[in-house]
Amino acid sequence: MTVRVGIGYDLHALVEGRPLVLGGVEVPYGRGLRGHSDADVLTHAVIDALLGAAALGTIGEHFPDTDPRFAGVSSLALLDETMRLVGAAGYRVVNVDSVVTAQEPRLRAHLGTMALTLAGRLGVDASCVGVKATSPEGLGAMGRREGIAAQAVAVLETRE
Repeated sequence: MTVRVGIGYDLHALVEGRPLVLGGVEVPYGRGLRGHSDADVLTHAVIDALLGAAALGTIGEHFPDTDPRFAGVSSLALLDETMRLVGAAGYRVVNVDSVVTAQEPRLRAHLGTMALTLAGRLGVDASCVGVKATSPEGLGAMGRREGIAAQAVAVLETRE
């Protein structure tokens, strides 16, 4: 059995007039993230971690922001397609761990729902998906409430 590890990172600016979606969950907040799709930085980081672990390229290669098919699309649909690619390459997800960096909103109440939502799309038990949040303590663009970032690590193994 072969085990592969990948990392992913994403960052989007906060803007007025869009819902805030993280890990496929709409989080009540006065602003959302700017992007071609729903701009779900957490799901995007997970997608890049999965693609990286399977050596299948990047989210930008598979779902370019220049392609009108992906305008406004749910990132969960992109994750579903990523899982199809990962499976076709002969891998299955062992676990995913992630962290969202945001000064606001406070995310603790939503982390479990995010983990459950992602686990369902990844085909694993919720205990195999970690979703954490941290504050930048007022530092940098995230600390100034200009955006939200996410990082993820994915572990894949070959299918038997």
